[in-house]
Amino acid sequence: MFVFFFRNDTNVNDYFYFCATATQTQHIAMAKLNETEQAAVNIIGNGTTIKGDVISTGDMRIDGTLQGNLQIKGRLIIGETGKIIGEIDCKNSEISGIIEGKIVVGELLTLKSTAKIMGDIITSKLAIEPGAVFTGTCNMGGNRQKQEYTSVPENAEAK
Repeated sequence: MFVFFFRNDTNVNDYFYFCATATQTQHIAMAKLNETEQAAVNIIGNGTTIKGDVISTGDMRIDGTLQGNLQIKGRLIIGETGKIIGEIDCKNSEISGIIEGKIVVGELLTLKSTAKIMGDIITSKLAIEPGAVFTGTCNMGGNRQKQEYTSVPENAEAK
């Protein structure tokens, strides 16, 4: 006799099928097509300071301090006690802490009411809660990888 269970785990966006028999249990994981496999969530805890660049394929939560550049393919969460001094490049981000430097977000950047950003923002979508502080420039729209900036020559005449 076979019993089938289906579960959609939204944390890793994978579909899992579980198949059980009286004598054997099999586990088969099938990832969605065109999705990158996410690794475990990395955490820099409150009271921890890291100096240097960090590169990760998974998600990350920062409640401590990072002095260096951060490049992750997943979601970045900076808690209220979190602080980053350096450049950030990630897919999605939710900020409640402090950033001193440029942040590039491929999809959605959410600034919570306690967020403080001193630097430039490049993102496709931006959500800002009342109370968030932002000092710098913001560039939104389109695919950040395909954006091309052109300047108008100083001697160009308006037509």
